[in-house]
Amino acid sequence: MRGDDVAAGAGDGGEEESGVGKLLAAVRAGESGRVPALLEPLDSAARELALVRLKALRAEVRAGKWATPPYVPDRIRSALYVAGAGCLPTPAAAASWLGARDLQVREEDKSLALAAIGDRDPEWAADLAGRLAGRRTVAENSYPLLHGLIVRAGHTVPPTDGYVTGWARHLTGDRLVERLREDPRTPVLVAHALAMAEAPERLTRPLGRRPEGHWPSALRTLVGEGVLDRARVLDVCVSRLLRGGPIRSLRLPLEVVRLLAPDAEELRARIPDWIGIAADAPSPAAGYAQDVLVEAASAGALPVGALAEMTAGVLLRTEKKLVRAQLALVGKVLAREPEAAGELLPVVTEAFGNEDTEIQERALKLVGRHLPDVDARTRRELAGAAGLLSPTHRRAAEALFGADLGREAALPYEEILPPVPEAQLVAPPATTVEALVAELVVKRLPEDPVAFERALDGLVRHAHRDRAAVAEAVREAFPSPPWGQEAHCFAHETHGVHVVLAGLLGLLDPALVDFRRGKGHGSDICLHQALSGVLDARLWEAAALVGTDALPFLLAAPTRHTGAIDPLVLVERLREYGEAGVEPAPADLAQALLRVERADPSAGRAAEEAAALGTPAGRRLAAWLREDAPVGATVRFLRRDEDRALRRYHPFDRAVVDLGEHPAVRAEFPPAFQWLGGTLEAAPRRCSHREEGRAQWAPVLPADRELLAACLLPAIAQSAEADARGATEPLTALAEADGPVGRAVLLALAFGLGCVDADDRLRAVDAVLVLASRGDLDARGLGSELAWLVAEGSVKPNRLADAARTAAATGAYGTVWAVLAAMLPGLLEQATTAKPVHGLGEVLAVAADCVERCGAGGELAGLEALASGRGSSQLLAQARRLLDALRQGADQVLTETG
Repeated sequence: MRGDDVAAGAGDGGEEESGVGKLLAAVRAGESGRVPALLEPLDSAARELALVRLKALRAEVRAGKWATPPYVPDRIRSALYVAGAGCLPTPAAAASWLGARDLQVREEDKSLALAAIGDRDPEWAADLAGRLAGRRTVAENSYPLLHGLIVRAGHTVPPTDGYVTGWARHLTGDRLVERLREDPRTPVLVAHALAMAEAPERLTRPLGRRPEGHWPSALRTLVGEGVLDRARVLDVCVSRLLRGGPIRSLRLPLEVVRLLAPDAEELRARIPDWIGIAADAPSPAAGYAQDVLVEAASAGALPVGALAEMTAGVLLRTEKKLVRAQLALVGKVLAREPEAAGELLPVVTEAFGNEDTEIQERALKLVGRHLPDVDARTRRELAGAAGLLSPTHRRAAEALFGADLGREAALPYEEILPPVPEAQLVAPPATTVEALVAELVVKRLPEDPVAFERALDGLVRHAHRDRAAVAEAVREAFPSPPWGQEAHCFAHETHGVHVVLAGLLGLLDPALVDFRRGKGHGSDICLHQALSGVLDARLWEAAALVGTDALPFLLAAPTRHTGAIDPLVLVERLREYGEAGVEPAPADLAQALLRVERADPSAGRAAEEAAALGTPAGRRLAAWLREDAPVGATVRFLRRDEDRALRRYHPFDRAVVDLGEHPAVRAEFPPAFQWLGGTLEAAPRRCSHREEGRAQWAPVLPADRELLAACLLPAIAQSAEADARGATEPLTALAEADGPVGRAVLLALAFGLGCVDADDRLRAVDAVLVLASRGDLDARGLGSELAWLVAEGSVKPNRLADAARTAAATGAYGTVWAVLAAMLPGLLEQATTAKPVHGLGEVLAVAADCVERCGAGGELAGLEALASGRGSSQLLAQARRLLDALRQGADQVLTETG
């Protein structure tokens, strides 16, 4: 509907129709400024008529009928927004219109909407304001409209996160204090802002060069003037700190409390809250709470019971600075009040189990100084807690507690490793179309490769039996999918199983399908992009063949949770294909070959049966199973001194992976797989694209662990040298895969143990322990790789120490020591002849703990020279501790062998 025919079908066309016509003409012209005045003379009937026309025009704009010139749709949307505000009869309808995504317009047009609403009664305005304020994104961007409605409603609408965010954005500026002072709702809105789970970004900005716009400073000024109630502000801030959360969400209340500087009485009234904050809040907030409580203790205002509660919480924290400060505070209080030892010393023993032996030593000395001040029962309790101490402090504990220290018989050390993972069989695909569709609509399907493959195989099987029924079920399950309305979206991306659904529904351009199905890779493609290309090729092939006789089911569907296929199962699948006269789809067969378990005991028998099938696919499978390594890779990782030219671009892309020459792979596999035959150039290369679909990488090569590791290595190395996360997600599958463990696996593990992200390091720890439990871990080789990576700075010692400590704490002290024993000699020699690697002391502390626990003995090159140095640094202290532990272990071995 275009032009001036706005009155078509409007009835008699009197004065009302003329007013509606003018309104519609203004809206079509995008003249939103004229709309409020044109609405004013219209009665309810005329507005109802206008609303019908406005909805039709909105549908035209959404359908793209007003796409040119490009500015026209935005102007019409603005006018529609304003006109709809004046025509909609109920608050619910108005809120739906004004909150719609396609009508989010400029702020000035939202002010016009307030004028278009006219003189609705306060209840109507309050209802609309409440509905809009409850939608955060809408409220954030509609402050002028919401503020006007709230004023009309008489300030009765409670604040929401969205409204407060919009309010803060609107008020921030050079006149912040004046504008806050003038707003009668400031006390209510400030209280809400301080209590928000995530405060508006403008309120958390630092002081900067424009202090007049600093919110915490402005709030302090208003508290001083009495505009804001000081006690209420303090209560809200402390309550928000007590609730915890990320530090970015606590910056505003923490800064406000600091600026208000609570006095002794205000601190005393909130001691229980500060104790909770010191125990559980992020470090900056916990540190401030500890300072507050230290001040209260110095003034004698912190009861002993409260100090004991505080100490119990703080000593369980991992921050060494906070733990040391707490021990110092307890020491000062006990020096002043020795009678409090009976209540405080049992709590101090929480530090006996700290991972830092220096903190254990401080706690033990503190207990020793005040042990005479406790009774016999408490003394026995303290002695019982001494079992938490590291073995290095055992002698000191024996000297301190004497007969009170239990002398339990020392049990022989036993290494604890996780159970060997058992192969889990993949359930058969869904048996009904309804169950299949339910699986397809699960949003997390791409994150579970086994569930993805199961659903894909089910789709292929059911579509082969009854394509029409599956297509109808898919249309019902996805009534308006973007991949159905805009099939061109597949021109550059595959979009997972959705491309197969689009192929099932006949929505894909055949030329595009043929092109994407046969697409290969250039010689400079990155390895994980090549891995993703394998899945893409399979999906485009399935999109082309789904629902036809050429694809009755998937040969490559995994039989085990790792993505692997039982050799005899694959032979049986090929037999079914042969009996049906179906030639295997190239990509499907290629992936099946990559997944078949060549190391399985049944592989020899499967090769004979495959050859007996007498089909080309059977012969290919037989030849594949009989080869020791049909595909493989060797890895070289450039050291920093080899990498000067590359460092100008990306210092962490230093992996050189040579896939070797495999003529059969290059000749028989489809283009997307031919990189496995050596078509990729063996050179380091920069990778700058998004690393999505990591979960799908490991199942591509479940039978070739070393090759898979080579493909993963560049991304994992980047996670150790840059602020990237998630690259170690495939390491668990790598550890459970089959095939030899070579340098690629060891480098992937080494970089994983040094990743920036703690979750990445934890996944690497799990992979190391799983390999150890399977008997596949080359501990000496892993230590050798870590040695040079630490020396050159690619792996930070503090991160490695954290990972090693985590692994050892599971009971794998012997395994961790075997790795560290191979890593340390070169680093120890460097520490004695040149500047030591920063953080090496933390690694030595973990090594010493492992030796003390597992009783290892022997010598470590370079350790005695370092330990004999002068000083009391952590590096020297831990070197001496490790040397003593190794000597004790050696003496124990001599004693046991007579």
